[in-house]
Amino acid sequence: MYEKEKTKVLDTLGDKVLAIEHMGSSAVPGLGGKDIVDFMVGVKGKKDARECVQMLQSLDYTRITPQPGHTEWFYCLSKTPGITPRYHLHLMKYPSPFWNKHVLFRYYLCAHPEVAAEYYQLKKKLADKYGSDRIGYTEAKSEFIESVVTKAHAERMRTDED
Repeated sequence: MYEKEKTKVLDTLGDKVLAIEHMGSSAVPGLGGKDIVDFMVGVKGKKDARECVQMLQSLDYTRITPQPGHTEWFYCLSKTPGITPRYHLHLMKYPSPFWNKHVLFRYYLCAHPEVAAEYYQLKKKLADKYGSDRIGYTEAKSEFIESVVTKAHAERMRTDED
């Protein structure tokens, strides 16, 4: 599903896209989650992100959530409600530390299935606790995510030294 949508997005946005990456639960084999495909589209800056928002509406990305005050994450777009599968497209600055953090987190979960399983259990527990409160749910996951990113950085440093 990701590959098909990626092709549509690349065809629509053309050279505005500097990078594109699958992220979220559907990007990690064996990690359970909602029926949502999350992916990041890397752009040069806010101006390009605004132009992309207009272009993506032709692909039914009509739920547009700006990320005011964030210097590296500009918009989260979703397909029109009722269209399945569901997609969340995150327009982000590329390259940026925020982008790198998401990619590093995904790589670590893919390389460490036991950590991915632990993350899944946490997500289920938090989903029950927070229900439709997406902000609370997301904030409650952040400590775990930061700890994994720290481990991933340390592992990367050891690998680079070898």
